[in-house]
Amino acid sequence: MIYAVGDIHGHLDKLDHALALIEADGGADVPVVFLGDLVDRGPASAQVIQRLIDGRAAGRDWTVILGNHDQLFLDFLHDGSIWSEHIKSGLSWLNPRMGGDTTLASYGVTASEAEPALAAARAAVPEAHVAFLRGLPRLHQRGDLLFVHAGIDPRKPLEWQDPVDLIWIRDPFLTYRDPLPWLVVHGHSAMEYPEHCGNRVNLDGGAGRGRALVPAVIEGRDVAVLTDAGRVALGP
Repeated sequence: MIYAVGDIHGHLDKLDHALALIEADGGADVPVVFLGDLVDRGPASAQVIQRLIDGRAAGRDWTVILGNHDQLFLDFLHDGSIWSEHIKSGLSWLNPRMGGDTTLASYGVTASEAEPALAAARAAVPEAHVAFLRGLPRLHQRGDLLFVHAGIDPRKPLEWQDPVDLIWIRDPFLTYRDPLPWLVVHGHSAMEYPEHCGNRVNLDGGAGRGRALVPAVIEGRDVAVLTDAGRVALGP
């Protein structure tokens, strides 16, 4: 049995609620995989990162995967970049729709596309947060479950996957209907609610767009979401 949490997007209150649901269902020591996009859009990205750091330091069995928004944050801190060829909308990371401005605000830094405030951000973001994000894996395999932020290229074996695809891909992954060697558990592509597509489970229920953060529990290949009323089976 393993638990998974989709894209948090800077919402500490939603993360704490999801963790409370997990603890009520399975206890404090169960394994949990966080599917990335810890930051952007919500008001508490810094606090989300710190909560995850503290949980792992306290011995929680938590695996945290890198998301594309986490990488955008790292890219900005590295060289001040606010643009990415992978953002198909053409928006900058600091555009409110992308949410980088709120991530920096959670560290007390005011920034805009006209005034990125790189020096202030580098001074404000703790090195422990940077090291934490830099150390995140892009996928996590557990038996015949594969946890990844965005998905995989279904035409390639695991060892040939492009690291960029793991945090950015949509098609051909989302439109692939044939069986895969694993049940792929992912986020990245926001839905109204988590969905089970047979060969994959999308747990991005749109927490970054005003909806709930809904955790899931997986036993074998059986998936259920956790609600205040208990488990609700999530089937294809």
